[in-house]
Order: sequence, then C-alpha cells, then structure tokens
Amino acid sequence: MFLNKLKNVFKKKDDQAIYLSGFKKSNESFGKRLDGLSYKYTGINDEFLEELTIVLLESDIGIEIADLICERLKDMAKDYPSVSFKWAMNFVIEIMSEIYNETEDTEIIYNENGPTIMLIVGVNGSGKTTSIAKLVRYYKEKGKKVAVVAADTFRAGAIEQLDTWAQRLGVHCVKGIENGDPSAVLVDGCRYAKENDIDILLCDTAGRLQNKVSLMNELAKMHKVIGREIENAPHNVWLVLDGTTGQNGLSQAMIFDEATNLTGIILTKMDGTAKGGIIVAIKHKLKIPVYFIGLGEKPEDLRPFDLNSYLYSISSGLENAK
Repeated sequence: MFLNKLKNVFKKKDDQAIYLSGFKKSNESFGKRLDGLSYKYTGINDEFLEELTIVLLESDIGIEIADLICERLKDMAKDYPSVSFKWAMNFVIEIMSEIYNETEDTEIIYNENGPTIMLIVGVNGSGKTTSIAKLVRYYKEKGKKVAVVAADTFRAGAIEQLDTWAQRLGVHCVKGIENGDPSAVLVDGCRYAKENDIDILLCDTAGRLQNKVSLMNELAKMHKVIGREIENAPHNVWLVLDGTTGQNGLSQAMIFDEATNLTGIILTKMDGTAKGGIIVAIKHKLKIPVYFIGLGEKPEDLRPFDLNSYLYSISSGLENAK
C-alpha cells in the first residue's frame, strides 16, 4: 500500500520533525479533512468525488489537477468490486505522486570549471533575501566557498539587508549603489568569484513585476553580461515564491518563466499556509522542480524538497484510516 510505503520511507529521514511541523497547517486542512470524509463514505461515487474536489481546491491544488485526480481515481476504482475508504485515500496520494513525477526533476547544475552562478529572482516580499541567506548557510555547511551579489539595486534597503546577512554569515557581499545598474554589479560579482575561487555565487535581483517588458529586458541583459564573464552562466535561475499566495504565486511563476528560463523553485513560508497542494500545481503547470522549501524561520528550516516527505506530512494519519 502506497501510504504505508510513504511512512516507512519517511521514518528514515533525519528531518522528520521539521517537515511535520512545517506542514502542520496543510495537514489539518488536507489530511485531516480527507479523513473526515470517511464518516459519509459509501464508495467512489459522485457525492464522494464532489466532497473530495472541495478538499483538493481548498488545499490550492487547482481545478485542473483536482479534476485529473478524480478522473484517475474513478479509473483505478473500476478494477475493484468495491474500494474501502483507506484504499481510496491510498489512491489519491499515489495519484498526486504520479502527477508530480510526470516530468522528471532535473538536477541542480554545478560548474566544474569555476564558480557556479545562481540567479535568484522573485517579487518583493517573497522571502528572496532571507532565502539567499539560508542558502549561504546550506552551502557553507557542505564545505563550499560562498559569496553573494546585491543586485537588487531598486528596493530601498535591499543592498544593506543582504550585506548585513553576509556579515553575519562570514561571506563577502559584492555591492553596487542604490538605483544603479544591476547588471554592472553582477559583472563585478562574477569577476570577484573568479579571482577568489568562489564555489557558489548567489545573486539577488530586483523583483519588479509592474512592467513585464522591462522585467524581460532587464533579465535578458543580466543573462548576457553574466554569460560573457563565466561560460554557460547563470547555471541556475531560481524563483522564490511565497507559498501563502497560492494560485497567485503560480501566475507570478508563469510571468518569470516567460521572462527568464527558470530552472527551479524555492517555496517559502510553507509553515504559514494551509495550501500545501500548490507544490503539485506548480510542478504540473510549469514542469519546473521545487528544489527547496521554507518550513520555518530558522536557517535550518530551508530544506531540500523531498516529495515523499511532503506527501507524508500533508497526509499523515490517513495510513490509519479504515
């Protein structure tokens, strides 16, 4: 049974507590609400599928995937004379896993011949600068030499904020001037990285969405100047999304993906939302992997995303259903 396999895999993880705590709200709105459907369950019929759709939509999985889950659930049920509630829940979580895995996750690209350049994009307020600070800690713990670039030159205080984090974490911050050319700062950052044998260069960028054409032009220029300094750079372009924005975040992601070739997603503030289904929606719609998720305020609460841990955390308890 898929739910039991999930539990067995999850038990071997060293970050169980962080995942369970971080997805507590999502579990209450999804896992526990699914479990509540057992009292009226008489089989996979129209009434049950309607109730299931409501729970899926309230977890922000989106109408397209909610319908897809219900259709696949009906198809799976055809092979059995009757389906218990526990098996129905088992099928639902298994289908969510299949939908996420329909597009294979690509690995993070690391440059073997010099600095790896990570371009971090996202709207203001998404948790971009804080996520960069947490990534600094993550890579330093892996023994990497890290530096940051404060190329968000338009938001008041953004340069100072990243510089403060850099000082606390003991890494160098390449800074420009407020309202200066962000691409020029990125050039300085790439040159610093090459001259100082930096392994990972994390580049903060402005999060302006008011004018899509300006955003596209700005990001295209950034790609061009970085590529001139370091071959094939930027190696990764990651979008930081505020998990509490749900489907609005998906709209943001689509705009950024048009403007620049996104290679990965960092989902922040997942501990503050009941809308954990957005992770499946993002992967299904954009075909872009979620690499990291923010499950709390502490630096260690930015965790590499693990599909099995996520699915178990939002549905824990369902393996005990009748």
